[in-house]
Amino acid sequence: MTTLVIVRHGNTFAPGETPLRIGARTDLPLVPGGIAQARALGGWFAGAGIRFDRAFVSPLRRTQETAALILDDQPDPPAIEPAGWLAEIDHGPDEGRTDAAVVARIGADALAQWDERAVPPPGWLVDKESRLAAWRALYDAAEGMGGTLLIVTSNGSARFALMAQVALHAEARALPSLKIRTGAWGEIAVEAGVARLCGWDLRPPAQ
Repeated sequence: MTTLVIVRHGNTFAPGETPLRIGARTDLPLVPGGIAQARALGGWFAGAGIRFDRAFVSPLRRTQETAALILDDQPDPPAIEPAGWLAEIDHGPDEGRTDAAVVARIGADALAQWDERAVPPPGWLVDKESRLAAWRALYDAAEGMGGTLLIVTSNGSARFALMAQVALHAEARALPSLKIRTGAWGEIAVEAGVARLCGWDLRPPAQ
């Protein structure tokens, strides 16, 4: 069995800043709070005895910084491997806008459909089938990669991990949302190519 630990990067907006909807076209670094989140994750994983055999990240700086900080606590960390298929989605005309402005354009229901069913809102650029195919390929190959894989990506990208197999998607329907908060993770176990949801939107204690 192989375990996939799917982490969303840490915060890219500081307290007092207005969060914006940012995607593949906006490459922000972690703010101090995001650095603290990544370090907390690294300490928690190490303290729990979790050792990563491979580490995959999206092309964005915020995911690469998060992965590096997590791996700082590993006694023999794997190399970080960039993976283009983990890239964040493109929010089209809503890139860089507040959620209030996004809702004003597309409506609250469209945003809820995105968070609950991964249905892209009008104008967003999301190659859903390509993303699902990439996750399926990972599930098929997972057992040849090692016991535990670290995958650091963004919120828009991570949700497709839950949609790539019928049984896994059925398990995900019990979740209140497909979203992962910043500095949180999900766990999926894969055995003989079959994926099973173990947890979603998890954070270390006291976060």
